[in-house]
Amino acid sequence: MATMEIRSARKTYGTLCVLEDINLSIGDGEFIVLVGPSGCGKSTLLRMIAGLEEISAGEIRIEDRVVNDLPPKARDIAMVFQSYALYPHMNVADNMSYSLRLRKADKPTIADKVRDASAKLGLGALLERKPKALSGGQRQRVAMGRAIVRQPKAFLFDEPLSNLDARLREQMRAEIRKLHRALGATSIYVTHDQVEAMTLADRIVAMHGGHIQQVGTPLELYDRPANLFVAGFIGSPGMNFVEGAVELGTFVMRDGTRLPLPEGMPETLGGATLGIRPEHVTLGEGLAAEVELVEPTGHGIILHLRLAGAVFRVLTTDRRWLTPGDQVQVGLPAGALHLFDESEQRVAPAPHPQQ
Repeated sequence: MATMEIRSARKTYGTLCVLEDINLSIGDGEFIVLVGPSGCGKSTLLRMIAGLEEISAGEIRIEDRVVNDLPPKARDIAMVFQSYALYPHMNVADNMSYSLRLRKADKPTIADKVRDASAKLGLGALLERKPKALSGGQRQRVAMGRAIVRQPKAFLFDEPLSNLDARLREQMRAEIRKLHRALGATSIYVTHDQVEAMTLADRIVAMHGGHIQQVGTPLELYDRPANLFVAGFIGSPGMNFVEGAVELGTFVMRDGTRLPLPEGMPETLGGATLGIRPEHVTLGEGLAAEVELVEPTGHGIILHLRLAGAVFRVLTTDRRWLTPGDQVQVGLPAGALHLFDESEQRVAPAPHPQQ
C-alpha cells in the first residue's frame, strides 16, 4: 500500500499539450477513480503514474519517493488493462503466477499466493483451465489475480470492464469493490462511465480537456458540481440546463419565462445558466412543457420535454400514460436549483431537495 503525490504534472507530445498542471494527493488505501470523456487525458495520467509514459514536467511521488525516471518494474505497481493480456498456452494458475516465477520465487510461496488470490476471486475451481475455456468475466478476474499475487504498492485499472456486457459489468463492479475492501490496497481506476465512477470511488477525479475539473466524493460531485462540465457529466440522465439571466432575484429564460430564485442566490447575473437534475423535477404544477419523447426504463420513466424552447428531461416513477405532443406542467423545487455564471462556474450550489 502506498501514498501518491502528483505535483504540477504536464504531458506534451511536441506542441500538443494533453495534460496541464495536474495536482493530486492520494491517500494510503484509497480508491480513486479518474473519469471523463474520451481524450480528456485520464489514461495518459494513469500511464504516467505506471511509468509507461514519460512525464514532461512536474513530479510523481510514491511514498515520498520521486519516480519520474524509474522504469515501470521499479515502481512496484500492478496494472490491469482493458484487454486481459493472458497467455493462451498457460492455464489460470500459470498465468497468475507468471510474474512470481520470473522473480524466482520458491514454489511453496507461489502456491500460497495463487491459492489466496484465487480464493478471493472465486477462481479456485478454474486453476487448470486455459483462457479459451473461460468467460469474459472469468478472464478479467484472472488478470486481476495476476496483479494481486504480486502484492504491489498500488493497483492501476485502465477501463478493465469496457469489454463486458452490462450485467457482467455490474457484477464485476461489486467484485472489485469487495476486493478493494479485503485488500485495502491503494487503487486508481480509469473509466469514461460515470456510473462506474459513482459506485466504485472513495473520491472521483473529474477530468476534461487535459485538466482536473473537480476532486471529491461521489455525492460531493453530484450535489455540488464545480462547473457545468461536472454537472452535466455526473448523473444519469445528466443535469438539465436552461440559459438566461438573473434580474432582481428572478431567473429570466431566453423566451422571457421567469422563475423566482431562492434566497442566497445572486440578485443580478448576466449570461447565467440554471441547472436542475431530472430526478428532482416534479410533475403536476409549475411551468408549461410539451412531451417530445417517452422512455420507459423499468424502474422509472424518462420524459423528454420542450420547456421554454429548451430540451428538458424528467426522471419520474409516475407511470401515467403520456405520448409525444401531450402538455404537462413541471415544478422546479428551489432547493434543487443550481446556478452557473458566464464562465461556467457554479455560483449557487443546491443541496439535495431532501437534505
